[in-house]
Amino acid sequence: MAEKVRLYVEHPLGAGQTVPLDRGQAHYLFGVMRLAAGATLSLFNGADGEWRAEVTEAGKRGGTLTCVDRTAAFSRPPDLWLLFAPVKKTRTDFIVEKATELGVRDIRPVSTDFTNSERIRRDRLQAHAVEAAEQCGGVFVPEVHELSRLDRLLADWPDGRALWFCDEAQAGSSSGLAPLFAEAGLGAPAAILIGPEGGFSDAERARLRTHPAARSLSLGPRILRADTAAVAALTLWQAWHGDWSDRAEAPSSADAPDGWAGDDGGRVREATDGPAGGAAAGRDAAG
Repeated sequence: MAEKVRLYVEHPLGAGQTVPLDRGQAHYLFGVMRLAAGATLSLFNGADGEWRAEVTEAGKRGGTLTCVDRTAAFSRPPDLWLLFAPVKKTRTDFIVEKATELGVRDIRPVSTDFTNSERIRRDRLQAHAVEAAEQCGGVFVPEVHELSRLDRLLADWPDGRALWFCDEAQAGSSSGLAPLFAEAGLGAPAAILIGPEGGFSDAERARLRTHPAARSLSLGPRILRADTAAVAALTLWQAWHGDWSDRAEAPSSADAPDGWAGDDGGRVREATDGPAGGAAAGRDAAG
């Protein structure tokens, strides 16, 4: 039976491993969720899968959990990036949450000619990604990157990664989905780009249409809001090319993220920043 409480931690997990809790985590588990010594919950850290753990010490300012057994192997979502122009605060939060739930590797906010918001709080958005992973049962947390200029990102675009940009100018096109279904290979590295509320500028659209990795994509007969477009595009890609597809291979538990080494039972973390960038302790930052 799945545990009702799931918690992301930035700590190695393995049989018998103890996990210390900071004040924020202790408040959530013991003050909000009302867990006590002897209670069990699920832990994950984005590398070691999911573990059932027992509360061995419970206090107002901290506590200790002990891993009992692994309940799910580690697996990554498909190698898909989401690029989007930030919109209003709550709708940007929504995009990050749904991208995590639907399954992406990276979330990359981009600044375009018509972007309404020129600033983001990466730590807050990362905390939203953590909470979404906790809620949806995932064992991977995508990294939310700092805001980047679209033109610079395109100039340094990695070889071998397809870029699908959702072009509102193609709304109503009957053939807009054909390239997505015909050209991209199953599981091949890809990215989806969602433009700002004002759409792409003429210069941006011209550059995207001549970029060797980019293909334009229509999302049906109506122009969608940015947050709706993100969900629609990710759903289409996952259903045809991702881990929703019945053609997809089973996820590999050996695909551990960079910065971790060792066997599945208890990896030892190397000196690198994790994908959440400290957001596990930022449950309050997401408010």
